[in-house]
Amino acid sequence: MIVIDEKKIFEEIEKRKPVSVALNGPDGIIPKIQETASKVMEKFGIPAYVLADSCFGTCDLNSNGAKVLGAEILFHIGHTVNSMNFGDNIILIDAFDDISFENIAKKCAAEIKEKTVSLVTDSQHLHEIEKVRKILEENGITVKIGKGKGQLNDGQVFGCEFYPVTETKNVVEANLFLGQSNFHAAGIALSTNLPTYVLDPYFNEVRDVTEFAKKLQKKAILTVYKAAEAETFGIVIGLKEGQFSKVTALKFKKELESIGKKVQLFAITEISDDRLRNLKGIDAFIQVACPRISTDNHFHKPVLSTPQANALLKILKKEGIEGFLQIPHWL
Repeated sequence: MIVIDEKKIFEEIEKRKPVSVALNGPDGIIPKIQETASKVMEKFGIPAYVLADSCFGTCDLNSNGAKVLGAEILFHIGHTVNSMNFGDNIILIDAFDDISFENIAKKCAAEIKEKTVSLVTDSQHLHEIEKVRKILEENGITVKIGKGKGQLNDGQVFGCEFYPVTETKNVVEANLFLGQSNFHAAGIALSTNLPTYVLDPYFNEVRDVTEFAKKLQKKAILTVYKAAEAETFGIVIGLKEGQFSKVTALKFKKELESIGKKVQLFAITEISDDRLRNLKGIDAFIQVACPRISTDNHFHKPVLSTPQANALLKILKKEGIEGFLQIPHWL
């Protein structure tokens, strides 16, 4: 069960006495956020708006939505980060899943063949990482927990940020991800090129995502080579506050034009195949918003992420692209 740090929310409201507040977080915990919002309205007698758009991380806070509503505080719930300031009106609230990993950790120790592993997880399960480490080590497995960097705590990954596992990839045989998310685990596998397992306590299942990640990698490489045949590129800038990479977009524009390619610039909040189908005369796209948009979704034309676009430029310059996804941050 998800447990939200409501005490911190209530303390901030008592201290600041806002006229209204907004709350948001990832899709999976929206029902719990609804419960918290109801408690706020009952306890303090103020509007508490649930921003119910999809939210994929601290790059996707929807602070503009809170501003439009006139909410004086936005409580962003469930994306734990390491000491990063998002401004006085945005407060990050922890949300932990209290499910136990004891049984799945013991099952993993009995099933996996690799004996030196990197242990990682997401925000909701960080509090379990040391407990799982102890169980694994008691069963003869050597456990490494990589150091965090940027927004990441030690042993934590985002969908596009993998510093702890890239630090350990040369000294371990495999990665173990605590949680249920194939999304996070596939990124771990791609960024390290190592066998990667999900320790899923909900289904009591040790799930190997290595082959799934290899399929994503093949798709990513094929898309780059398809884009190399394009003459006209659309470069898409994301309009979400944490995905706004205009400088990167203009860099790609300059480099593509220097080798004779035509470029148009676009800006989109939610990048989808339906939105891109409205744009005519474009052979291939580069989006500089979120790298996982390109690797995890289907598009009718090539749509490259920033790492893929860097690989494209190497191909156009007759250079190799080996390991272009094996980097700690895909931006």
